[in-house]
Amino acid sequence: MTSSDNARREVEEFQKKVGTLREEIGRVIVGNREVIDGVLSCMLAGSHALLEGVPGLGKTLLVRTLSSALGLEFKRIQFTPDLMPADIIGTVVLDEAADGKHVFEFRRGPVFANVVLADEINRATPKTQSALLEAMQEHRVTVGRTTHTIEEPYFVLATQNPLEMEGTYPLPEAQLDRFFFKLEVPFPSREELHTILERTTSDEETELRPVISRAEMLGMQALVRRVPAARHVRDFAIRVLQATHPNGEGAPASVKRFVRTGASPRGVQAMLLAAKVRALFDGRFAAAIDDVKASARPALRHRILLSFEGEAEGVRPDTLIDEILQLTASAKD
Repeated sequence: MTSSDNARREVEEFQKKVGTLREEIGRVIVGNREVIDGVLSCMLAGSHALLEGVPGLGKTLLVRTLSSALGLEFKRIQFTPDLMPADIIGTVVLDEAADGKHVFEFRRGPVFANVVLADEINRATPKTQSALLEAMQEHRVTVGRTTHTIEEPYFVLATQNPLEMEGTYPLPEAQLDRFFFKLEVPFPSREELHTILERTTSDEETELRPVISRAEMLGMQALVRRVPAARHVRDFAIRVLQATHPNGEGAPASVKRFVRTGASPRGVQAMLLAAKVRALFDGRFAAAIDDVKASARPALRHRILLSFEGEAEGVRPDTLIDEILQLTASAKD
């Protein structure tokens, strides 16, 4: 069997597993295909997702459903203003050993799980939010002089309410940058609301079964990393990233006027990895420019910081990203 045959077989198996996972999630979650695929893209890239939307749109239910369908260890953290960092990462306590001696023992917090739901993350203070930084970036936690490694795979799926809602705190820029995607959860359509009512106001309960094992998820993540991306595809993603900076090459006038700081290099990494995942979703073993375009909004919208004028004018990062994509695609190399 040739290498191309092996690649084709792996891509087909990948598609089959993703299809089975989508079907299992769809038994509970109504619609939201784009959001579901966005969360799956984050997980297959080995990173984290931030879901934003008003209360009641099923953000928490989506994360719970996904963890059940994956058969991974799941922990939920309800973020509140009085939550402390030790409530997340754990703490060292003085305990009595079997021989009667007293020893210091580390009690692990809920951050030690495969899937961590940080529910309403922007209701906690910035000090508590920052407790997740090391875990999200390094997949480990340092307490005192000891470093504790978190078992792979590891995903933080956070939900937040829009910042203009009462009792919320803006996430620190450094933490926002750790999220692979920022996904906006839309309000359901009339037909979707009918289906939601049928499922939630009857006495029927849906029991989910794990359809992808931990080992299979790690294998799918490894396949994503092996998907090739030609130089011109990588170059397109780089030029898009540069154009998000006011002083960057190819930046449109709107960016120069309304943006304070553009996206970090993590933004181009997210675009390219998400492009590879999207290619596999479509049954292709090579990322294309169209895949990068489709990934740009969720990968960059939370990494573009607006200036005071941009915020006052109500400029949306998505609008700027669309303009950048159009100009970059039409520009000559």
